[in-house]
Amino acid sequence: VEITPAGLTKVFYSDSGATAVEIALKMAFQYWRNRGQKQRTKFIALKQSYHGDTIGSVSVGGIRIFHEIFGPLTFDALFCATPHPYRFNGSADECLEYSLQQMENLLQQNKSNVAAIVIEPLVQGAAGMIVHPEGFLSGVAKLVKEHDVLLIADEVATGFGRTGTMFACQQEDVQPDLMCLAKGLTGGYLPVAATLVTDRVFEAFLREPWTETTFYHGHTYTGNALGCAAALANLEVFEQEHTIEKLQPKIALMENAFQSVAELDNVGDVRQKGMMVGIELVENKSTGENFDPQRRIGAKLCQHLRSKGVILRPLGDVIVLMPPLAINKSQLTELLGIVHDSIQNDLANIRKN
Repeated sequence: VEITPAGLTKVFYSDSGATAVEIALKMAFQYWRNRGQKQRTKFIALKQSYHGDTIGSVSVGGIRIFHEIFGPLTFDALFCATPHPYRFNGSADECLEYSLQQMENLLQQNKSNVAAIVIEPLVQGAAGMIVHPEGFLSGVAKLVKEHDVLLIADEVATGFGRTGTMFACQQEDVQPDLMCLAKGLTGGYLPVAATLVTDRVFEAFLREPWTETTFYHGHTYTGNALGCAAALANLEVFEQEHTIEKLQPKIALMENAFQSVAELDNVGDVRQKGMMVGIELVENKSTGENFDPQRRIGAKLCQHLRSKGVILRPLGDVIVLMPPLAINKSQLTELLGIVHDSIQNDLANIRKN
């Protein structure tokens, strides 16, 4: 509560990012029921979004391959256009305006029926590191207030320094109604997650037991003492080692290195926000034509990188870099150099095979 955006005063513990989101969705749904507005059952999310693999989080996920098979089990969500400047036929400002207008249209068309908007602040990770144009997050927060719906910030991937600040929401001074945290909370050592809410949300559940407003949700390992000890130790490291402050030179180093990567023949786009980077490989740089997905160029490049001592993950043909926050500048320079050289010198042979 001391380090998250202002107003998030209550914490509900769980064990994974998907669970944190699942809890937030159920809380948002029940919040409106407890307030007598049972018609508010809809959720708005972004196309190409990813919020986890449980049924509720899958329902608000916008990536077909992750959820299509489970369609009969999921609830229907409303999806807004992803603000993706690289794939948008226009300027970043036009992309921003278009996406926010779509969001407002959905709110208008479903007036009084929307419970919450759920969003990955600043970066849609599983979509291929799509970095939102500046002002999108704050624009959504403004719409939320105008239409009196809740804002769920899924900071499972973006939280704890990943975007360059402790939380992504802080970069646009946004205070969500609910925030989902996991991953970086314990540095990945033990499974601990948290869903934070405002007093406004909490008080909707604060009734006598017989009024049936209790939030009935629990896990065997909720608030696990060992996991919480690891989380406390991790937060102490952030404070004692000035982790966020020490990220800034590393982020600048990456920005500088990716300027030359962006100029390589088969790199269509490089998207970076803090320590989250996506390098999009393309067949034709001038036209933006993608590789045939069946050729699995991204996976083959990542497999090749292993022979050079580097383990990276592909998202289709987007190469993802999310180096540990504790990486030193020498290691980071080596990593960036290997990636650059492999794309420049080895990709041609990889494409032939």
